[in-house]
Amino acid sequence: MAETPFKIAVPDEKVALLKQKLGLTNFPDEIEESGWDYGVPLADIRRLSARWSDGYDWRKHEAQLNEELPQFTRDIEVEGFGTLNIHYVHKKSEVANAIPLLFVHGWPGSFLEVRKILPLLIEASPEHPSFHVVALGLPGFGFSEAPKRRGFQFPQFAEVGNKLMLALGYSEYVTQGGDWGHVITEKIAEIYGHKYSKARHTNFPLAPPPSITRSLLQYLSHPFSNHTPKEQEALKRAAWFRQKSSGYFEEHATQPQTIGYSLADSPVGLLAWIYEKLVTWTDSYPWEDDEVLTWISIYWFSRAGPAASVRIYFEARQARGYELGGNPGSVTIPTGYSHFPKEVIQVPRRWTRFPNVVFEKEHESGGHFAAFEEPKELVDDLRNMFGRNGPAFGVVQQMNGYA
Repeated sequence: MAETPFKIAVPDEKVALLKQKLGLTNFPDEIEESGWDYGVPLADIRRLSARWSDGYDWRKHEAQLNEELPQFTRDIEVEGFGTLNIHYVHKKSEVANAIPLLFVHGWPGSFLEVRKILPLLIEASPEHPSFHVVALGLPGFGFSEAPKRRGFQFPQFAEVGNKLMLALGYSEYVTQGGDWGHVITEKIAEIYGHKYSKARHTNFPLAPPPSITRSLLQYLSHPFSNHTPKEQEALKRAAWFRQKSSGYFEEHATQPQTIGYSLADSPVGLLAWIYEKLVTWTDSYPWEDDEVLTWISIYWFSRAGPAASVRIYFEARQARGYELGGNPGSVTIPTGYSHFPKEVIQVPRRWTRFPNVVFEKEHESGGHFAAFEEPKELVDDLRNMFGRNGPAFGVVQQMNGYA
């Protein structure tokens, strides 16, 4: 399990092939004045495609990522699946007793999501705790090797995360995640909680309904009354997600190989598939074109190809006892929730108030990609949860994070 320093270095021929494919794009037509009602507007994709083909400098952004993010790879043995070569970001704080934190992304994210919060998390200060940060590149995403066999589910993702932290010398650590990162850190807590994983925080707090007669999807389909004004707004957002933005989920969860051909062969197809989520799942975040193209380029140039990333949905659907709301009742370590108003799925607060939930914060802005949209707010929540006066202070023995 030796660590190997890693630098992103996409071969010239792959960059050239991308530009060649972009030049051969056959764009669809568009209904007049359709806006976003039918999906991503043609003008947006034409603009981004033209920029990606002529003007966007991948080498510039590749160099910036390599400079900002200390990256490594390491072989990790996964029970029943052999050895996978895992890519990750690892940066220690100057504070010796900083708190080890495992950051786990989801789809359509990547290790890139740690970019803005990394310098804030490692910051040394007598006023707030500091963290040693590890951002896991999930198997099949970015530059991590993908599983070759079916059945790689949440226990296996959790195993990779836990073994990575132990290999780095962190026998005790805390976690943070959104999207699938929420589910994976929940599984880490369930399997490795108390002994290794000491606390967790998520910006995607989900929980199944308290009644076993209702599923979360039924709840989203038939929202009921007796909610706070913020919960009512959240219900509207969830209804929009179910009706207008969840089709991708069913395709990923049922026929990932079918959509995989388009994602792997057409850069514009990949761009439109992910760009839609970047815009509609955020809270009016002002995406710059190069920011979007760097995000998409990581998928296009990924080690296993972009099709590998969507298989997590299929495996989740196949998992025994899988429920979209997770199983928070199985977690007993201290847990913190950050609520952002434009998150795509939110549930009534009473559903998430388990005895181990020690921290909650409501925010006035922000959406699904909290680490990218609202990095300071997310980091402040972690500082408050693990700080001297916080409910999870001292959960990692002999590491309080203060300079």
